Amino acid sequence: MTDNAVDPRTPLTLLGTGDMGTALARAWLAAGHPVTVWNRTASRAEPLAAEGATVARTAAEAVAANRLVVVCLLDDASVGEALDGALLAGRDLVNLTTGTPGEGRSRAAWAEARGARFLDGGIMAVPPMIGSPESGGYVFYSGSPELFEEHRDTLAVPVGARFAGADPGFAALHDVALLSAMSGMFAGITHAFALIRPEDIAPKDFAPLLVDWLTAMAQAAHQTAGQLESGDYTRGVASSLAMQVAGNATLLRTAEEQRVSPELLTPYMALMERRLGQGHGDEGGTGIIELLKEGAQ
Repeated sequence: MTDNAVDPRTPLTLLGTGDMGTALARAWLAAGHPVTVWNRTASRAEPLAAEGATVARTAAEAVAANRLVVVCLLDDASVGEALDGALLAGRDLVNLTTGTPGEGRSRAAWAEARGARFLDGGIMAVPPMIGSPESGGYVFYSGSPELFEEHRDTLAVPVGARFAGADPGFAALHDVALLSAMSGMFAGITHAFALIRPEDIAPKDFAPLLVDWLTAMAQAAHQTAGQLESGDYTRGVASSLAMQVAGNATLLRTAEEQRVSPELLTPYMALMERRLGQGHGDEGGTGIIELLKEGAQ
């Protein structure tokens, strides 16, 4: 590099060096980005100094070091505490702390009132996936489109970067919606293994069957999306709600025979029966979304 050459690797500050923060810092350092780090428990940040990071004594000092400031802390309250007293004017604040859509919107307004551009993030990865492009992990970002475009390449160094929209709450909303679907899938997996557990069926032999089945059934999400957009919840239905409710009886009898609690299934089954009772037996399951919306009112 000549004296006149410009180093394109953006310097950045990272607040929070827990498992995820440390993985992020190491990915940026490995890519040649100058990184300043801070952690409330200072000893957690020290190992990164040996890898080239600059360790700041205070969060305010870390924020002052670079225009791009990434925050990866425990919760929204800890973000406010860490940044209290820091000068944010002119800073680009990227919050990767797990939170709700409402917290993302409130934090965006809070940051903008202090003169900072803001992005909220939802990390769809676990620490071992960070820095591994083949892992399939990524981060949702929402908020300032200009900030995202300017720092897209830097943000994409540890893991993929996807822009979810200008509404600062959308990153968290996408994050939580996907995690909620995952929780439902895990509930089904748990129940399925509980059913076969007492029998001479090897879990390792059953697992591939379960994965293949769930992969095939996950395609139903496209039909649900199409029905929601058209407003026709009967379009393309192959297994009607009436058929599904009738079939639930077999699922429950089997659970009883296998001495397995049905408690992971019955809340959803109750919603199916309620929707059927409203006269929607020719639909699939999309109409249950209306019941969930009504239940929150």
